[in-house]
Amino acid sequence: MTRTFLIAALFASTATFAMADAHGGAPVQEATLDGAAYLTDANGMTLYTFDKDASGPSVCYDACADSWPPLVVDAGMALPEGYALSERKDGAAQVTWNGEPLYFWAGDSEPGDMTGDGVGGVWHVARP
Repeated sequence: MTRTFLIAALFASTATFAMADAHGGAPVQEATLDGAAYLTDANGMTLYTFDKDASGPSVCYDACADSWPPLVVDAGMALPEGYALSERKDGAAQVTWNGEPLYFWAGDSEPGDMTGDGVGGVWHVARP
């Protein structure tokens, strides 16, 4: 039983790795699937970008944010290079990657799900 657990833990650790290990545990990780890298939160849930944000502040509010919840953190959180915080209208601090706000998709239920990729032609899996 212990050997099975160790093998499973080793497999899981090679599937994803924290980009922020050296940065104090930021809420974003990089994972790979079939050789393609993508971004997840600390729990492995896929993160997305929205074309209509056009590398600026989020324009996804109300019903949009119900379906596409923003990745928000404490305003003072230190983030690795390439990540920043953008203030939302409600004052929450949303994590951005290279200027693009990051979101979850309400349709994803488990780590690794990517059911939001391509929704409406404007939502995409966030890629490093």
